[in-house]
Amino acid sequence: MLPFDFDYYKPQTLKEAVDLFQYLDQQGNQPMFFSGGTELITLGRIDLAYTDAVIDIKDIAESKVMKVSGDHLILGSTLSLTKIEEANLFPLLTKTASEIADHTARVKITLGGNICAQIFYREAVLPFLLADSQVLIIGPEGKKVIPINEIFHEQLRLKRGEFLVQLATDSQFITAPFISIKHRQQWDTGYPLITIAALKTGQEIRVAISGLCPFPFRSKEVESVLNNTGLSLAARVEGALEVVPDPILDDVEGSAEYRLFVLQNLFYDVLAGLER
Repeated sequence: MLPFDFDYYKPQTLKEAVDLFQYLDQQGNQPMFFSGGTELITLGRIDLAYTDAVIDIKDIAESKVMKVSGDHLILGSTLSLTKIEEANLFPLLTKTASEIADHTARVKITLGGNICAQIFYREAVLPFLLADSQVLIIGPEGKKVIPINEIFHEQLRLKRGEFLVQLATDSQFITAPFISIKHRQQWDTGYPLITIAALKTGQEIRVAISGLCPFPFRSKEVESVLNNTGLSLAARVEGALEVVPDPILDDVEGSAEYRLFVLQNLFYDVLAGLER
């Protein structure tokens, strides 16, 4: 149970959802868009999330889309991770998302809910960062289609009243060779220490990482060093470690030093798997 009451709204269209948010916001109701609800329940119980009004976007048709359109795969933000896993239209996303939490939780967790969450893992975003996916966002200014790497900087930079509707990914990345590895220090479904996702396009290896820093990221600097075949394998890995973003997490799941040690071995695994 949550320690506060809230009003519940379930709009049927994108416009209705946007207009409703603006109206409730003007009334001082601190509205919140809602799809799976797992984060609101989890954080609300410990006083880290609060709302007077929930706007449930799960029934909006555009947010439930899962289809191939031309040379792009379109995924709606309110698709559950389980539905994405079962359809397996984007194997790298399937592999990465299938290891988020446990099966019971993945039935509730949505794609957009994970990407826009406050928790710093947000592993579902990694494949989209690697694939230069496009995101469809709607808000008071209307619809916007933006490359994810232009709007995701530590988090999806949404303006107030905006929400994520869909993600579109080019088929060339859907079929690219990939690796996704989650390293946990504890049980099989415990919080990850580090998750790394990588794919190969042409001769370039791309990598994105969750759990090292308080945010998921893809780093062009890391990729540049890892792809520098003029260096020895050890020099490439060590050089990549030197340019990862700050800060490095240091918590009960693992020290900063241990995280870097794990990442070092994961870099070797990625290069071994994708440079065959």
